Amino acid sequence: MALSNAAAKDVDVELGELIKIRASQINHCAFCLDMHTRDARKHGVSTQKLDVLAAWEEAGPLFSERERAALALTEAITELGDGHVPDEVYQRAAGVFSDRELGQVIAMAVTINAWNRINVAARVQPPTR
Repeated sequence: MALSNAAAKDVDVELGELIKIRASQINHCAFCLDMHTRDARKHGVSTQKLDVLAAWEEAGPLFSERERAALALTEAITELGDGHVPDEVYQRAAGVFSDRELGQVIAMAVTINAWNRINVAARVQPPTR
């Protein structure tokens, strides 16, 4: 929890929830998706953004450049298909975030990936409401 809290410090809450939700979608973590979509709504993320988040690249101007850069970086960190984050993805994020903010976005993506993997491995399910 200390790492999660440190990663979230000074990151816009709405952006942080988008990062957490996108990684959780990729990792198929139902528990985290349930938690963070509820949190996102509480913090004012629009239903439209949540509805199309899985296809954010095709959503046009619905997502800001900072959101798009953070989501691209989150996907690259989550998937690591080629064993690294592509230079163009990193440079895009570095172009819109300060060094500190970039470190926070990276830490947030890494942290939610850890939580996703713990919850998926432990078969944690969202509560029934």
